[in-house]
Amino acid sequence: MRKVCVVVGSRANYSSIKSVMHAVQDHPALQLQVVAGASALLDRFGAVVETVEADGFKPDARVLMIIEGETPTTMAKSTGLGLLELPTVFENLQPDVVVTVGDRFETMATAIAAAYMNIPLAHTMGGEISGTIDENIRHAVTKLSHIHFPANLGAAERIIRMGEDPSVVHVVGCPRIDLVAEIADERNRLPERSWLEFEGVGGQINLEKPFLLVSQHPVTTEYGNGEHQITETLMALHELQMPTIMLWPNVDAGSEDIARGMRKFREHYEHDYIRFYKNFSVETYVRLMKRCACKIGNSSASIREGPFLGMPAVNVGTRQIDRERGANVIDVDYDRSQIGDAIKNQIQHGPYPSEPIYGDGHAGKCIADILASADFNIHKRMTY
Repeated sequence: MRKVCVVVGSRANYSSIKSVMHAVQDHPALQLQVVAGASALLDRFGAVVETVEADGFKPDARVLMIIEGETPTTMAKSTGLGLLELPTVFENLQPDVVVTVGDRFETMATAIAAAYMNIPLAHTMGGEISGTIDENIRHAVTKLSHIHFPANLGAAERIIRMGEDPSVVHVVGCPRIDLVAEIADERNRLPERSWLEFEGVGGQINLEKPFLLVSQHPVTTEYGNGEHQITETLMALHELQMPTIMLWPNVDAGSEDIARGMRKFREHYEHDYIRFYKNFSVETYVRLMKRCACKIGNSSASIREGPFLGMPAVNVGTRQIDRERGANVIDVDYDRSQIGDAIKNQIQHGPYPSEPIYGDGHAGKCIADILASADFNIHKRMTY
């Protein structure tokens, strides 16, 4: 059996590869190996590894690779630490192919380690443009990879223009949409409870009434501005005072700036209408997106899953600046007035027609089938 090693490094990373993991696990010609690392292991980022295990995936290895601080320096050092640790893991597991996701710093460490060890590397979600450091990392990983699984035709064309062999570029859609499509089929089924408990404190949000969903992360190329950026979003929310579910930021450089702004807001303003969470299961998060009146922030979920769900979204700032998007998104600057007005407009508009920009819900099985039959060639040549 061909051993397929998937590296899971964060909550977004896991949601982007979960359907592939299931498909590999179920494939008669493949053996799944799971490596959990980076923020997926840390409690303050939701301990995603616990969700991974609850979903039936037992990690074959765990890699501690986060240096605290959430600065550009610690982000670079964490990449280096991952590059120190991952080769030992790959040497022990002896995978036939390593699968890496998207554009995060642990993705870069995974790609470099596999490439230097002559292990075929499969890359999902490559070829997309989004601006910021994420795009640079994404394209660099493309050049280290041996087989590509872009989400749409535009992304595939960019990969080929970078000199990659068209025969190893497979347009399969985004694996995240697989989960969205499956859960969207259950759209008439309410969760077991119509409210969520605020971690450690208590309180209720009635999911049968309009509520907002907020997820805003640092922009690494705008390091030092995160506190101001999140404050503008929070003040727009404070003006509206609608029931709101809000996630803490990811581990990228500037995370502490975002978190500091959120803590200061909680100290200085009454915020009974907001509930703060570290993490949700993929299934819960998709149901929240499907049900919310509007999603706010700079998460790629507004751009990727949002059009498929027809979810009204307000995209704040530059983190997703160039990414292909649907009619469901209104783009605004870091300005409380613009954010507030856009939220009001989206609530008034309501749900949008579904746009399957990033796939139709069958990526996982397609990727597993291709991985089972592909002839990997680690001797890459530029094509033109």
